[in-house]
Amino acid sequence: MIIRPLATMVMLAVAGCTTPPAEYAATLSAQDPKWRSPQCEQVRQAALNYEAGEKKPLSIPAGMLLGPYGLGIALAGKEHQEKKRKQLNHDMHMRCSSLPVPENLQINSTAD
Repeated sequence: MIIRPLATMVMLAVAGCTTPPAEYAATLSAQDPKWRSPQCEQVRQAALNYEAGEKKPLSIPAGMLLGPYGLGIALAGKEHQEKKRKQLNHDMHMRCSSLPVPENLQINSTAD
C-alpha cells in the first residue's frame, strides 16, 4: 500500500525537469541584439560552467533505501537543483533575449 504513494511522489519529482542551462543557451537566438552584450557572455559562461560545478543530489532510489526521511532529502535536493537551473535560465533569458520570458521560466518571488 505504501508503494503507490511513493511511486506517485517520484513521478511528480521527475516530471518537473528544467532544461540544463548550457542546452537552454543553445536555444536562444544569436541574432538577438542582446546576444553580444558582456552581460550575456558572462551568463552564458556561467551556464557552461554550471554542469561541471554542480553537485549531484541524492538519487531517489538511494533516498528510498534510507527510508521516508531519505526520500524527503532526495526530493528536496532535486527541487533545489531545479530552482537553481530555472533561476540561471531566467537570468540568461533576461540578459540574452529581447523576447518576453517564457511562462515556464517566470519566477514567482512570493512563492518562496
